[in-house]
Amino acid sequence: MSAQKRTMSGAVGGLLGVVGLSAAAGVLVTVAVTPALAVTGIAANSSISMFENLPDYLAIDDLAQKSTIWATNPVDGSQLALASFYDQDREEVPWDAVSQTVKDAAIAAEDPRFYEHGGVDLAGTIRGALVTLSGNDVQGGSSITQQYVKNVLINNGVSQATTEEEQEAAYEAATETTPERKLKEIRYAIALEKQYSKDEILLGYLNIAGFGGRVYGIQAAAQYYYGVNASELNLTQATSLLAIVNNPDNLRLDQPDSERNGVNSVNSKGEVVPYLRNKDRRDYILDRMLEYGKITQAQRDEAVATPVEPSIHPSSTGCQTAGASGYFCDYVTWVIKNQMDDPETEINEGVRLLQQGGLDIYTTIDLNLQDAADRTMRENVPFVDGRFDVGAVAVSVEVGTGRVLAMTQNKNYSQDSEVLNADRGFSAINYSTDFDYGGSMGFQPGSTFKVFTLAEWLNEGHSLLESFNGSRKSISNFPGACSGGTYVVGGGFNPRNDDGRIANNAVDATKWSVNSSYMQMASQVQLCGIKNTAEAFGVKRADGNELGKPVSNPEGEFAPSDVLGTQEVAPLSMATAFAGIANNGTTCTPIPIDRIVGPDGEEIAAPKSTCSQAVAPEVAHAMDYAMEQVFSGGGTATASNTGSGVPHIGKTGTTDGAKDTWMIGSSTRVATAVWVGNVTGEANLRDLSFDSGAAATARHRMWPAIMSVADQKYGGDAFPDAPSSAFRQVLVDLPNLAGLTLDQARQALEEAGFQFADGGQRDSDLPVGQVMASEPSGQAGRGSVVTVFTSNGKLKVLPNVVGQSLQQATATLTAAGFSVTGNGNGNVTAMSPAAGTPVAPGTVVTLTVGGGGNGNGNGNQGNDG
Repeated sequence: MSAQKRTMSGAVGGLLGVVGLSAAAGVLVTVAVTPALAVTGIAANSSISMFENLPDYLAIDDLAQKSTIWATNPVDGSQLALASFYDQDREEVPWDAVSQTVKDAAIAAEDPRFYEHGGVDLAGTIRGALVTLSGNDVQGGSSITQQYVKNVLINNGVSQATTEEEQEAAYEAATETTPERKLKEIRYAIALEKQYSKDEILLGYLNIAGFGGRVYGIQAAAQYYYGVNASELNLTQATSLLAIVNNPDNLRLDQPDSERNGVNSVNSKGEVVPYLRNKDRRDYILDRMLEYGKITQAQRDEAVATPVEPSIHPSSTGCQTAGASGYFCDYVTWVIKNQMDDPETEINEGVRLLQQGGLDIYTTIDLNLQDAADRTMRENVPFVDGRFDVGAVAVSVEVGTGRVLAMTQNKNYSQDSEVLNADRGFSAINYSTDFDYGGSMGFQPGSTFKVFTLAEWLNEGHSLLESFNGSRKSISNFPGACSGGTYVVGGGFNPRNDDGRIANNAVDATKWSVNSSYMQMASQVQLCGIKNTAEAFGVKRADGNELGKPVSNPEGEFAPSDVLGTQEVAPLSMATAFAGIANNGTTCTPIPIDRIVGPDGEEIAAPKSTCSQAVAPEVAHAMDYAMEQVFSGGGTATASNTGSGVPHIGKTGTTDGAKDTWMIGSSTRVATAVWVGNVTGEANLRDLSFDSGAAATARHRMWPAIMSVADQKYGGDAFPDAPSSAFRQVLVDLPNLAGLTLDQARQALEEAGFQFADGGQRDSDLPVGQVMASEPSGQAGRGSVVTVFTSNGKLKVLPNVVGQSLQQATATLTAAGFSVTGNGNGNVTAMSPAAGTPVAPGTVVTLTVGGGGNGNGNGNQGNDG
């Protein structure tokens, strides 16, 4: 900016403008404040030295400005403001963005000789000192430069403070009513005039000044009080705004005088005049503008006759302006507060940046997907249900980046306590996130948590088709507890299944979500390994603690029941984990911010997603195979199949009593978690219906509606093939069942991990009830069904008559209850059936007789075939 040419009117003002910080300036200042010095007893001859020893350089810190959270318009790529945040509603503007009327009004009202003095208006200063001498506060007479200095000192002190106490102390130091503070202010003002042009100082003053409440700076004031830019303010508007600066608390325009502290708005004629005190000050400014030739008499008269008529345009702060994206906006603020804080300071640096930093925060939200999520939420789940405390969430995460694309719930967002108390359809709690990020204490994920047991099953070398006994049974011992050794469940753990299906491999167990099957898998791996794998995928308790250790019981331990999803988690954590599975086992922490730009246009380091390998890619690909089956062939997520042609992996979850219902799944591009359940209470969703249909299946109406939009916009590839090793059959030796009773055989098989089946009795020469065979025999897949057959005792073993004479052989077989056929002379050389064969009594035995015998049974005995 070019400095205005300074005129020299008056020897005193001219001298100050020329000598600046010289001794003469000190003398003149001393003269100006002598009455005040006299009050305090400071000697005048020492004041010059004290004045010149004061600091003369004033750094001007960045002003507090409002920050804005932005979303990308999916139509044209422009940026849409979701919400703004500020302690001080301010937008700094350049010189050309402020109307000349505003500049003229400011000078006329506050410092008519602004362009003539060197930073201090001696006439005004002496007047102010005399007021102080009379017993009042140090006040009045401050030039625009001095007022600017005071505001800068306040701003600097508050912005540099690291505690609330330091902030308060800084404000008090910058505003204390003492001659010493006035001297310091004068010293800075004179120095400032040597650093900056008059125009720069005036602009700084207009940008920093308070205009009542949280409104600061001329641009924000013009927007708030009149809905126009500072460059568009007319004479009456400009003077009413500059009137506020004189006493921001009492002259503001968003409250008529009669509404503030009982102030009477009746003028001397008995007329009610809204904003009477503002009008009085405004008219004073108009008179000064006329006096100094800035307006004509006609302009002055017309303006004075015009009533004060503000048009308030509130600049709301907070995420309630974000509408359906309110909870996403809230999550953004918590990420800034938690991840941009400086732990070395008492004041949260993230909050300060958000409220004062003038940031432009560009977010990850996809408004197409957000709109789909919000629409299906409103169509399928009531915001208030008189029968129970209903809650629902839909949250989507981009695979491979962690970018949060959508986040909505069945409540309107608000932080207004009056609204929250009056309407249960509003909430300040974000059900999607952890407690430390504005969320709840979480919800049980039910069977969606089984995917981490599947991961650990594969981690430890088991295969997808490896057999096990998936039938219901009480299991007492779970190896690899987090505390060491085996986790022992007294009396055993035997959870119910949701239906009658039995699954004997990991694929079917996942497809049909069979509890007993997953408990069998959990009993064959390290229990703590399941917990660690879940945490590797980014899942922790929503209360911030590790799995198994809630805040209410930090000494707790991950238990077998937790395998079925009894730890309270946040939906965002689960969506992130499923995105990690779809991303070749690499999990990327969720992040809602793409970039942050400061008020100077420079980028500021924003919190970033960090990615880590949760499981090996081969394990993730095997998981993908099992989780794809959930969508077809009777799988539990068949109702969520989008039919878009884009492949998906997924898992359903329903907790005990159908208190919580889940559908979580992912393409190779986008993962979405949908939760519908009880915020508090124990209502069974299977007993309830919404207008959209059964409450328990609302998740299956919502998930495909959201993912269909994601599939159309982002697409998705086929998931990589699982390695062949994931499908290998693992065979183990069967126990020896020979000679055992049926009950003994059952016990031996089940202890070895097989399933027992009674095949009934078969003809056998063994004693009745003894095991005589099994199918399969020798080896079988662990957990596979082994059918056991027992003897009915009806067979007899053929005696060996080879070598006997025909007569002897016939007698032996007949005596044993068999029939005989054969003829010839000599000894028996063969028999059919063969000797030792168990056959039924009465069976005809054919004998072959050879020569060389004497027919009396005394021939040589032949070899036993």
